[in-house]
Amino acid sequence: MEIYFDNSATTKVYPAVKDIMIKVMEEDYGNPSSLHMKGVEAERYIKKAADTVAKTLRCKPEELIFTSGGTESNNLALIGTALAKNRLGKHIISTTIEHASVHATLDFLKSQGFEITLIGTDEHGVVDHAEVAKAVREDTILVSCMMVNNEVGAIEPVAEISGAVKKINPDIYMHVDAIQAYGKLPVYPSKLGADLVSISGHKIHGPKGSGALYVKKGILIRPIIYGGGQGNGMRSGTENVPAIAGFGVAAEESFRDFDKKIEHISAVKEYLIEKLTSLPEVYNNSGDAPHIASFSFVGVRSEVMLHSLEDRGIYTSSGSACSSHKRAASNVLTSMGLTKDRLESTLRFSIGEDNTKEQVDTVFEVISGLLPMLRQFTRK
Repeated sequence: MEIYFDNSATTKVYPAVKDIMIKVMEEDYGNPSSLHMKGVEAERYIKKAADTVAKTLRCKPEELIFTSGGTESNNLALIGTALAKNRLGKHIISTTIEHASVHATLDFLKSQGFEITLIGTDEHGVVDHAEVAKAVREDTILVSCMMVNNEVGAIEPVAEISGAVKKINPDIYMHVDAIQAYGKLPVYPSKLGADLVSISGHKIHGPKGSGALYVKKGILIRPIIYGGGQGNGMRSGTENVPAIAGFGVAAEESFRDFDKKIEHISAVKEYLIEKLTSLPEVYNNSGDAPHIASFSFVGVRSEVMLHSLEDRGIYTSSGSACSSHKRAASNVLTSMGLTKDRLESTLRFSIGEDNTKEQVDTVFEVISGLLPMLRQFTRK
């Protein structure tokens, strides 16, 4: 038995994604910068993927820069903006609940002389757009906020944040980390008021090492990788055509019957919440995103529960997969004001289209048996 409830960490690729990647690697393996037909064939895959992803975002294909994933997209958005606008100001606003790829990049920019203001959340993990607006200064050049929090699934009011900020100064760039939102919620940069949007392929059944950054036409950022001028001069280096082609197919597959898929995922999540919170001292920390559920199993440390479930073929997460090896308390849960016993006992369940209510029943039975035993062991 294997039950995978860690889809926010990564997803299993669609069969069609695997097939197109193998075809590109074995048959259409040319360098897209080459002038002969092998190169032209490879370039077609990139153009087709750009067209497909652009349709899902309702943007223009030329507004997309393919990257190695969400981390690079976030780095390019933040550092690229800082390099382009540093003469206009060195103040950046973000939040306390961002992904490590944003926080670490902001730490780097701070070391380069930029000033960073981080806005906290309410008890639900949601940022107040008015608080962001209050933090705007004359030298503010960028606001960066995730659309869906990766640990608890809180949906952030990015459109309201952008509207409030741009009312003060329309020249401030708005960056949205939509890595956990893309494929689960409508992500339309024009409606969000976003100048920059980061997305990732392996969260939507595409390959790891694939992603993109949307850059609104007219927005000026500087590249952080230099060389042969690929990616319209914004990301030099030979394109990873198999990954880009796979990303394009994953986007097409993910958005087919979109409403039906999200309805199913939401129903599984709600059923999971209903079942687990019926157990004693199990608390729900989940936000409104359809696919992420967070629970505190008070009396059992996160790692103990995680590995106990793993031993039984059930896979979950103790937080962000990119940061779960670190033992520091979660910025997200801390910002929400969770007590220490809940902070130390939280697991994330992230639901995908292949998960079922029957799997939830199995998880419920396993946890029902584990909790009394693990709590007795922990509290001795």
